[in-house]
Amino acid sequence: MNENVGLALLLTLIAGLSTGIGSAIAYFIKKPKIVYLSFALGLSAGVMIYISFMEMLPAAISDLAEVSGELWGEIWALLAFFVGIGVIALIDLLVPEQENPHEFAGIDEPTAQPDSGKLMRTGLMTALAIGIHNFPEGLATFAATLGDVKLGVFIAIAIAIHNIPEGIAVSVPIFFATRNKNKAFLYSFLSGLSEPVGAIIGYLILMPFFSANAALLPALLAFIAGIMIYISLDELLPMAHRYGHGHLVIGGIVAGMLIMAISLLML
Repeated sequence: MNENVGLALLLTLIAGLSTGIGSAIAYFIKKPKIVYLSFALGLSAGVMIYISFMEMLPAAISDLAEVSGELWGEIWALLAFFVGIGVIALIDLLVPEQENPHEFAGIDEPTAQPDSGKLMRTGLMTALAIGIHNFPEGLATFAATLGDVKLGVFIAIAIAIHNIPEGIAVSVPIFFATRNKNKAFLYSFLSGLSEPVGAIIGYLILMPFFSANAALLPALLAFIAGIMIYISLDELLPMAHRYGHGHLVIGGIVAGMLIMAISLLML
């Protein structure tokens, strides 16, 4: 695993800083919309769902079965999976709805005279909320890459795609509050840094235990699979349907699953 640490950190950094792409979009489009990302968001969800259910969770069950026996291996893997769902759900509950990046309120250009103070607060709180949500995503990319480089690459790509509208969600309210594109870009860019920070903290805390406990990495992968399923169902798909046609979203999901299936067969 040690030889993959540098690559894992790099992939996590790229995924996190893709929020800056959303900020850049807000730079050049007067009235930002993410309708054209609907297919891409469906694609991202398809990749995450397929990886979680067809690769990560089965691998975790298999590896834990070697350590704890077939029955307990499955029990521990499923427990870690649902704990992952519970943790990210708890984070959602602790973030106010208006600032929750899963709600993506206030992305469109205001049509009335905007309240600059309120818009600025919305942008800053959204940046903070996205930073909190990105923390476990960074750990997900990092841990997956340690276990399997190709899985880490696919997860990083999927997370990078869905970080783009998050960057828009941060930068647009701040831009309309301050009329300062540099400040809007900076706050959005910084919100993505929590992903590599999550990876680094995870590495510092968990790495000493990986060699001592063979069950830790597969349990962590099951935990991360739960996080990705929740993100897909609670964030990506509702947002994709909100900004695009339903059939286009379904097409993206199927395309993401098909790409993953073919890729995993070839690699």
